[in-house]
Amino acid sequence: MTEDLVDGIDPERGVDRVTSVAVLIGIVAAIVAGATIWLVLTEPVTVANAVNEGEISPLVRQLADIIYNALAGLLDYL
Repeated sequence: MTEDLVDGIDPERGVDRVTSVAVLIGIVAAIVAGATIWLVLTEPVTVANAVNEGEISPLVRQLADIIYNALAGLLDYL
């Protein structure tokens, strides 16, 4: 009976799912890192104020705006 359960499970399928999730997390992390670097270079005052005050909402708002504008520009190009 346990042989049927072991034979019925495909270990490659699990590895494929883990790989897909890891790649997705990596892509999202790279996008956020790139947007953060862009924000530090283009709006250092916003970043400095957010770090100084410990208030991250302006920083997150600017990051979301940068990512949105990048995606909108990419979709306009396509």
